[in-house]
Amino acid sequence: MNFELTPEQESIREAVKGLCAHFPESYWRERDTDGVFPHAFYDAMAEAGWLGLAIPEAYGGAGLGVQEACIMMQAVAESGACLSGCSSVHINIFGLMPIAVFGTPEQKQRMLPPIARGEVKACFGVTEPNTGLNTTRLKTRAVRQGDKYVVHGQKVWISTAQVADKIMLLARTTPIEDLPPGKSSSGLSLFYTDLDRSRIDVRLIEKMGRKCVDSNELFIDGLEIPVEDRIGEEGQGFKYILHGMNPERVLLAAEAVGVGRIALQKAAAYARERVVFDRPIGQNQSIQHPLAANWVELEAAQLLTMKAAWLYDNGKDCGAEANAAKYYAAEAGFRACERAILTHGGMGYSKEFHVERYLREIMIPRIAPVSAEMILSHIAERVLGLPKSY
Repeated sequence: MNFELTPEQESIREAVKGLCAHFPESYWRERDTDGVFPHAFYDAMAEAGWLGLAIPEAYGGAGLGVQEACIMMQAVAESGACLSGCSSVHINIFGLMPIAVFGTPEQKQRMLPPIARGEVKACFGVTEPNTGLNTTRLKTRAVRQGDKYVVHGQKVWISTAQVADKIMLLARTTPIEDLPPGKSSSGLSLFYTDLDRSRIDVRLIEKMGRKCVDSNELFIDGLEIPVEDRIGEEGQGFKYILHGMNPERVLLAAEAVGVGRIALQKAAAYARERVVFDRPIGQNQSIQHPLAANWVELEAAQLLTMKAAWLYDNGKDCGAEANAAKYYAAEAGFRACERAILTHGGMGYSKEFHVERYLREIMIPRIAPVSAEMILSHIAERVLGLPKSY
């Protein structure tokens, strides 16, 4: 086993770190205050070619794997951009994989290059208010009328919809009551189409962190989608989005590790410099030991994350590892951010030292896109062979 980055991977990490250095933490504190989408950062990532990292070369991307995507996104998070920086470009990295895998050659050529070049922004419309993680029970309805579908329904927690030009939308094309028993995952279709604001009412959700990357409720009333914007076969959309779920979990794990690492760096630096009772507080084992434990946890999370990424890139089953990486990295990152605030004492509660922002943003991978409880249930059932509990 070789745990070192390849020269290409190391060059990716260094190049992304260099780009992020032009967006200091003062930039992200401003975006956290004013809530303005980080357009300058997004444009810089696009100009450098990073938005197309995982998109096939034939369609304007670099054609690299989830391992390289993890390295890139972790570097972004670790720069102090945290989830604000990562979430602004997240869908460009993993979100359009269903098109790359299941789209027609015409769709790939039409849809992928603009995302790789950063010319358009997209959002991902799956979650609904009354279904949560029970995706097979989605109610948003798409009815075919000739050469188009007409959509009515509601989505929630849709990131970047305030600035998006396009939407990847999962909607029901066959009523669930018309499906055979046990086939509720059928009858869902996937679309990638214009976000028509005359038919989609986008309402901002105020939240505790990541203010500059918006979250929204969507109310869809008569959205017309051309048939040529449907990805793959009608009724197979749930199967298509599953293809992107494992890499999404792995990427989020890498980002959580990145946030944890910048929190740990800040805490250790403060502990070396802060003098109380005529000695640096970092000389006290009560300060040292929790920080050392954070380092151990983050290293373990990193190894699990990269294992899951390697499995995915090599075409091996990685469901358990991807979910485990997301679970463990989120918890390790959270504990590091919490410890960073406690190490700073009262100053950790101030915005000046940034660590309070880390704690607010690290809550995202603990919650989304799947809860810790659902991950543990998945592992109990699929790995340990225990009866399904829900």
